[in-house]
Amino acid sequence: MTEDTQGRQCKHKRLWLALTAVVAILAILIVPPLVSVSHYKSRITQLVSTSLGRPVRMSSVEARLLPRPGFVLNDLAVEEDPAFGAEPIFHANTVTASIRLLPLWRGRLEIGSISADEASLNLVRTADGHWNLDSLLRTATARAHSAVGGAGLVSLPYIEAKNSRINIKNGVEKLPFSLLDAKMSLEQQRPGDWRVRLRGQPVRTDLSLEQADTGIVRLEATLHQAPNLRQVPIHLDLEWREAQLGQLTRLVLGTDAGWRGDLTGELRLDGTVEEAQIKAQLRATGVHRAEFAPAAPMDFDANCSFVAHYSTRAIDNLACDSPLGSGHIRLTGNLPASAPGQNALPHFSVELDRIPVAAGLDALRTVRSGLSTDLVAAGLVSGKIAYAPTAAGSAAPEKPEHPAHTRLANTHPVVEEPLTGSFTVQGLQLSGDGLSQPISIPKLLLEPAPALANQPSGSSQVLAATAVIPAGGAAPLTVSTRLALSGYQVTVRGQASITRARELAHVAGLANAAALDALTGDPVSVDLTAEGPWIPAERIPFGAPPPSFNNLTGTVTLRNANWKADYLVNSVEISQATLHLASDELRWDPVAFSYGPIKGTASVTLPAACEAPQSCPPTFQVQFGALDARLLQMTLLGAQKRGTLLSTLIDRLRPSVAPAWQQLEGTIKAESLLLGPVTLHEPVANIRTVAGGAEITAFDADLLGGRVHGGGTFHTAATPKDKPSYDLEGQFEKLSPQAVGQLLGLRASGSSFDGNGKLELSGFTGDDLAASAKGTFHFEWQRGTLAAYGSTPVPSALARFDRWSADAEIANGSLTLKESQARRGVSNEPVQGSVPLAVPPKIAFPASKQTPAKR
Repeated sequence: MTEDTQGRQCKHKRLWLALTAVVAILAILIVPPLVSVSHYKSRITQLVSTSLGRPVRMSSVEARLLPRPGFVLNDLAVEEDPAFGAEPIFHANTVTASIRLLPLWRGRLEIGSISADEASLNLVRTADGHWNLDSLLRTATARAHSAVGGAGLVSLPYIEAKNSRINIKNGVEKLPFSLLDAKMSLEQQRPGDWRVRLRGQPVRTDLSLEQADTGIVRLEATLHQAPNLRQVPIHLDLEWREAQLGQLTRLVLGTDAGWRGDLTGELRLDGTVEEAQIKAQLRATGVHRAEFAPAAPMDFDANCSFVAHYSTRAIDNLACDSPLGSGHIRLTGNLPASAPGQNALPHFSVELDRIPVAAGLDALRTVRSGLSTDLVAAGLVSGKIAYAPTAAGSAAPEKPEHPAHTRLANTHPVVEEPLTGSFTVQGLQLSGDGLSQPISIPKLLLEPAPALANQPSGSSQVLAATAVIPAGGAAPLTVSTRLALSGYQVTVRGQASITRARELAHVAGLANAAALDALTGDPVSVDLTAEGPWIPAERIPFGAPPPSFNNLTGTVTLRNANWKADYLVNSVEISQATLHLASDELRWDPVAFSYGPIKGTASVTLPAACEAPQSCPPTFQVQFGALDARLLQMTLLGAQKRGTLLSTLIDRLRPSVAPAWQQLEGTIKAESLLLGPVTLHEPVANIRTVAGGAEITAFDADLLGGRVHGGGTFHTAATPKDKPSYDLEGQFEKLSPQAVGQLLGLRASGSSFDGNGKLELSGFTGDDLAASAKGTFHFEWQRGTLAAYGSTPVPSALARFDRWSADAEIANGSLTLKESQARRGVSNEPVQGSVPLAVPPKIAFPASKQTPAKR
C-alpha cells in the first residue's frame, strides 16, 4: 500500500470520528429536551410494578445520557404485600435506572439495572413462618416467564444498593436488629435463577454499641426456581468476621455478658431451605472474662457439619470436633423429628481426649464471674459419654379402651433417658489463690447417676462424682458433684479447720468469705449445697458482679470460737453458733456468746441481696441476763480512768481514727439493767447503728414501780482525745412516790409521779458523765407527802400537798429546781432544792428563813 493511500485512509478515519463526536454532542444537546420525561415516568412505574408484582410510586423522573443512558428516579417506594404489613418493602431517595440501547432502537423500553443509594429494605416474617421475599421472588419469576411468553415485559436483571439499611420485622413489629452500611445486589441471571450478594454491619437500634466491634457480615447465595421458598435450591456462603465478644453479646442478648475476645464464624449451606447440608466453623481467640486477663486465654476452632430439616426441626449426622488446649473434643449425634406416633428420640455422644482441667476452669471463668483469677488447676480429663434414650416398652402396647387414651399414649410416650460411659480425671490438683497447700485428688470418676427429685436438671440422669478432701478436722470433707446440661449441684459435708475453711470459701468465691478472717477456734462443721445454672442471668447489685453460686443453702456450725471485729475493743467468745444459709438470707441462730463479763444469746440475719436504692442492713436480736450499765460501757468502749499508766498505754496503741461501726438494726433485751442507783427491769431497746455511733429509736423498761419510755443517740470517740457522748430523752409514767422518795433519802407517799426530761453527757467514767451532764427535767407529783428520815429538813409546803410541779435544770453535776410550786388548796408555795448526780442522790433543801418574834 502506497503512502498516499495510507494518508487518505487516516483522513477518512479522522473525519468519521469527528462526525461521530458532533452527532453525539448534538444528541446530548437536542435529544433530552425532546424526550417526554412525564411519559416515561408512567411507563417506568408500570414496568417496575409489573416486574415485581407490587405497586410502585416515585415523586419524579430525570433523563440522563452520560455515562450511560437512563433515568434518575427520586423518592422510589415499592409497596408491601398487605399480608406482610403496610410499610413499603423498599424505599430509596435516589435510584438510577439504566436502559438497554438495543431494545430502545426497536421502540421498547427495557431497564438493564437499578442502582440505589441510601436505600431501606424491610425483611418481614409472619407468625406462620413465611417471608416477604418469598412472595416477591416468586412474583418476579412468574413475570419473567410471562415476558418470555411474549408479553413484552422483562424482569429486572440486576438490582444493587449501597450505603443502605436492612431492617428485620416480626409481623408488624420492627425488631431492634439491623444491618447498616449495607451493600447488596440481586441479579436474575435467568428467569427463576437469582444471585444475591450482601455485606453489612450488624447493629442493635435500642442500644448504644461500638459499631466497629460488632463485626462485618458477608453473604453470597445462588437460588434457583422452585414453587415456594422452602424448596428453592440454594448455595449459600455466610461469614461473620471481626466481632468482639462483649459487643456481640450486647447485640444478641441486649446486655454485656462480661466476655472478651475476637470471634469469626463461617457457614456454608447446600441444598434447599427445607433440607440443607450445613458446614460451620467457629473460631475464637483471646476469650476471657472482662475482669481478668489470664496468662493463657481460651482459644478454640470448632468445625461442625450436619443436615438440617426446616419443617420438622430435625438435625441428622451432627459431627463437631475442636482442639482444646493439648487435647481434643468431639460431639456426634442426631436430633430426629418429633412427630405424633413416632418413637424417634435424640442421641448424642461426647468424647474427650486428654482435655486439660485448666481449660475447663478457664471455660467456667468465662461463663461465670466471681471465680478467682489466681487459682491454678492441673490434671487431664478423658472418656466418652453417650446419651441414647429408648422408648419404654418396645413391644406394641395394649389398645386402650377410650380413644382419648390412644391420643395421650401417642402424644406423650413414656421414655427412658439413659446415659452410658464415664469421664476420668487424672491428677486433679488446685493450687494458688491463697491455698496454704494444694487440693489434690489423684483420680476422680464422673459417671451417670439418677437425678435428685428437687434438682432442675431437665433429665432423669446426671453425671455424678464424689471426692474426699482432708481439711484439718476430725472428719474429712466429702464433696459430691452432680452435673447436668442445665446446671450443677455441689454438696459439701464434714469438718474443716477455720483456716482451711476460710481458704476454701475464698477459692469458691463466696461473697461472705471475708467474715471468716476474724474467726479462730475449733474446726467448723459444714453441711452445704450449692446449685445453679451454668450461665446465670446477670444481676449486678450495687455495681458488684453476681455471686459465683446462684443458690447456696445449708448450715455451718462453730464451736469454741473467738471473733474479733475492728469496731469492738475485745474479742467475742462464741461457745456455739450455727449459720443457716438460704437463697434470700444468711441467719446466725442461735449464737451463745460472752463478751468480757457479759454473757448472752443472739441471732443475726443478713439479706443475701438488696436492690438499690433500698437499704437492707443486717438485723439482730440480743438477749442478756442481769446487766450493769457501768460494766457494759467499760466492756464496749474500753472505758478507763484518764491520766493513769493504763490509759496512756491504750492511747498509744489505739488508731488515730476510731473504726466505724457496721450498719445494723435490731433489738436488745435484758432481764435487768443496773443504772447507777436505780434498776430497770425487763428493758427493751431498738437500736440502729450509724456512722460513728448508734440511735436508740425506742426504749422501754419498768422503773421504780412505773414505766419509762425514751430514746436517744450515742456517738463514739472520733479520736483518742475525744470522749463518747450521749443525747437522751424520756418520759416517766406512774412512778411509785414511795420508791422515788426512798431514792432521794425521804419518806414519801402520793398517788403518782410523772415526768419527762432531756439529757446530754459524755465521758468514760461515772465522774465524767456526772460532770458533763446538761439538760432539763420536769415532773408532776399528785397528792403526796414528804418527811425526812434524819435531820434533813423538809419544807413545810411539802409536808402535805395536792400537786407538786417543778422544772429543773441539770448542770454542774447536779439537778437544781428552778420553777417549782407546791399547791395545797388554793395556795401555792415555791420550793427550792437540788439533787447531786452522785450515789446516793440525796436531795437537799435550803434552810428556811425564820420570822422575828413580836415584842
